[in-house]
Amino acid sequence: KMGENDRVAIHEAMEQQTVTIAKAGIHASLNARCSVLAAANPVFGQYDRSRRVQENIGLPDSLLSRFDLLFVVLDNMDPETDRKIANHVILGHRYRPDHGVSGHDSDYDDDDDDSAVEMDDDQRVHSIWQRNRHSSHQGEFSDEDPHSNDILQHDFLRKYLHFAKNRIRPELTESAREFIANKYAEMRCKMDERTLPVTARTLETVIRLASAHAKARLSHEVEATPDCEVAMDILSYALYHENNGNSNPLEGSENEEAADPAEISDDGEESDMDEPAAKKQRLATADDEEKLQSLMSRIYQELSREGGAITLDELCEDVDRDQLMNALD
Repeated sequence: KMGENDRVAIHEAMEQQTVTIAKAGIHASLNARCSVLAAANPVFGQYDRSRRVQENIGLPDSLLSRFDLLFVVLDNMDPETDRKIANHVILGHRYRPDHGVSGHDSDYDDDDDDSAVEMDDDQRVHSIWQRNRHSSHQGEFSDEDPHSNDILQHDFLRKYLHFAKNRIRPELTESAREFIANKYAEMRCKMDERTLPVTARTLETVIRLASAHAKARLSHEVEATPDCEVAMDILSYALYHENNGNSNPLEGSENEEAADPAEISDDGEESDMDEPAAKKQRLATADDEEKLQSLMSRIYQELSREGGAITLDELCEDVDRDQLMNALD
């Protein structure tokens, strides 16, 4: 829905963080130091998995590469996910304050009359928690923490973010620099035509994400663990849809499921009849990736032994040609 003139104008704002104005003989350059959060619909009405991400969005690559992260949100039909979304929307309309507008708990920090009766003036001033009226998250977090199901107040979040952004100036440590350089080299090797391009802007993205994580910890140093690791997990998920488990602790249940051993049948052989389809697909993908890496290593050894003077027919003669071409690509 963005016009062509707007696409040209946003280049300067995202690249140089300035906006040049020339009207009525007045030429001025204004600062535009802010974050840009954009949402877009696919150009074909529905996301086409057979096309690249750039082709589905309909923005030029020069503008698309200026965004740090790009997340593709697909409307997959999953009963559990659909039920959670429906519960979240319905619970938002269940609480109606005096002014008659439906909303969530976080929209009305000052309307919690029950908690106001229980606390005196000093406690009310220094309290950072607000009682959660919704019971959708009960039991999902630790029972040892009395505030595990509560939510933070808006006023505290505003002060916390202001303090972290203005008072904390983290610096990269030597271990963080080495970690970022190695991971950037690995991402350049994994880049292909199906993924977003990995350029020097991607390197700046990792630095910004790691610095933001250090600010959230109120730390004056950007460390390899956990700042750079979390930044790489977020970027890997945006580029390759991979999740190593460092950025979201709630993903541990899926990883534990994949680590369960296969069941043993009566004849002593492993049985995968009861394994879910997603688990079988993950195991098959890991096995194919291991075979591909082994074939690539063999191709490199034969090319090195022959000094590169070898025809395609003589290369790995006992290997299927389709697998060989896939490894060469």
